[in-house]
Amino acid sequence: MNAKVKAIVSHIFLVGWIISFVINLNDKEEYASYYIRQNLGILLAGLAVGLFNGFPIIGWLISFVGGILVFVFWLMSLIWSISGEMKPVPWVGQYFQDWFRTF
Repeated sequence: MNAKVKAIVSHIFLVGWIISFVINLNDKEEYASYYIRQNLGILLAGLAVGLFNGFPIIGWLISFVGGILVFVFWLMSLIWSISGEMKPVPWVGQYFQDWFRTF
């Protein structure tokens, strides 16, 4: 599996991320690692946003807006991985690269 395919597969929810991560362990490629780190951050951000859903009104609003934002970031990342570009998602993408450097 080449780096671009690993990067694209990492966008397929948690299962795709795990598959890409495991396959990339044997043959590390920077392009695939870049998007594996981006998607780990996006998955964790989605989980964090979902935690607000249990709080009435304000929590629902945060969860709704945050969910849309996480979806847009995921979609941007997917499009960039298909096009062959290594671009971080806005605002937090570079943090994901720094925090998850070991992946």
